[in-house]
Amino acid sequence: MVRKTIKIGNTLIGDNQPCYIIAEIGINHNGSVDIAKKLIDVAVESGCNAVKFQKRTVDVVYTKEELERRRDNPFGLTNGDLKRGLEFGLRQYKEIDVYCKEKNIIWFASCWDEESVDFMRKFDPPCYKIASASITDDSLLRYHRKENKPIILSTGMSDMGIIEHAVNILGEDNLLIMHCTSTYPSKTEELNLKGIETLKKRFNVPIGYSGHEVGLYTTFAASVIGASCVERHITLDRAMWGSDQAASVEPQGMKRLIADIRNWELAKGDGEIRIYESEVPIMKKLRRVPIR
Repeated sequence: MVRKTIKIGNTLIGDNQPCYIIAEIGINHNGSVDIAKKLIDVAVESGCNAVKFQKRTVDVVYTKEELERRRDNPFGLTNGDLKRGLEFGLRQYKEIDVYCKEKNIIWFASCWDEESVDFMRKFDPPCYKIASASITDDSLLRYHRKENKPIILSTGMSDMGIIEHAVNILGEDNLLIMHCTSTYPSKTEELNLKGIETLKKRFNVPIGYSGHEVGLYTTFAASVIGASCVERHITLDRAMWGSDQAASVEPQGMKRLIADIRNWELAKGDGEIRIYESEVPIMKKLRRVPIR
């Protein structure tokens, strides 16, 4: 079976293609465009293909009770103060859009509600991401599909039945599925990287990995197993304030992760057993019996 590919911008994603690497900025900007720009710089300098943000209409996504819940934070005393403080509006995203174009890196967002899809449409994103929290929201899945753009579907907090239902709604065309565990940080024993192989057997779409664990080696292992795309949250410093910082990767770590993935892609070869030209002089010097 020839597995389907998708195209984000000018880049193909799928089997026999370089691993597509997404730097998830998410809410690690802490409400600051300046921090967001520094994180974009980290992604560019590390060699990422894209950066991703999160977009919510706060009063639609969260209940009144949840927004009024007491939660001390830099923006106020309630959870609503926090959620609104972390949300970028049109002015901030216009600035981000310009900056990403200057830096020649793709950006897009996971949209948690229909109004957010409408908002992001203003920027003509190359794709949309559906968060694990939204995988059971049938109406939102259908709304995304009407955009006729590639969709990245994250699958945390889901069993195969939930994923199959979502894929039945979205269809397998122009779809990338991300294996994921939605804890921050995730326990190593709950990453279940073999799930990448399971999803590849079940669906004829590219399969990626969205990691929330501490460390790099398991994300690297996901690329070795066959993930066509990997996504990690990035941060300037894991000690910064914020709920996602501890499960994020710092600048030097992101550089190392991407370098390791690219070196693996070089090293894996094509599987054909051959004598390399570089081996010939060594062979002549060391081999007692020449090739017959």
